[in-house]
Amino acid sequence: MSYYVNEHAVVDDNVEIGEGTKIWHFTHVQAGAKIGHHCTIGQNVNVANNVSIGNYVKIQNNVSVYEGVTLEDYVFCGPSMVFTNIIDPRSKYPQVGARYYIKTLVREGASLGANCTIVCGHTIGRFAFVGAGSVVTKDVPDFALVIGNPARVVGWVSEAGKKLSFDKDGVAYCEKSGKKYRLSNGLVEEC
Repeated sequence: MSYYVNEHAVVDDNVEIGEGTKIWHFTHVQAGAKIGHHCTIGQNVNVANNVSIGNYVKIQNNVSVYEGVTLEDYVFCGPSMVFTNIIDPRSKYPQVGARYYIKTLVREGASLGANCTIVCGHTIGRFAFVGAGSVVTKDVPDFALVIGNPARVVGWVSEAGKKLSFDKDGVAYCEKSGKKYRLSNGLVEEC
């Protein structure tokens, strides 16, 4: 076996787990889930049926990744952050099964802070950073730093997660990543 599963974790049949991935105790990976290589899945995590998780993803303790959620490569899910997959849940009118689930996409390199909530049906952009405790109720642009309830853009971060300061020409440089960024029409892109 080229990956590690703690003896107190449960991994159902029909699951794909990539090389070098570690799955810690009290975690459940359900049938049909695909987990990439070199991921870390913390304790007490639930990876639901048919979830797709990219490579080098880190999911901290107490996170449920529900069906309908896709995590691209290098995504970070902070402790006890929350995904949803139904907009109008009611116990009296259950909505069970993939046809009811509203999809959420977390793009490459995004970081989701501790205790934040991602309301389903939205895309978290590449290298975006959702602050701890924030509630995301709409799409988050690439490189955006969002905080609050509802979450709103309060700044921009580099691929390395460093806050960007733009000059008069709308250009910023990140020393950690060595990359340049341009702010144009309210959006950031790598130069």
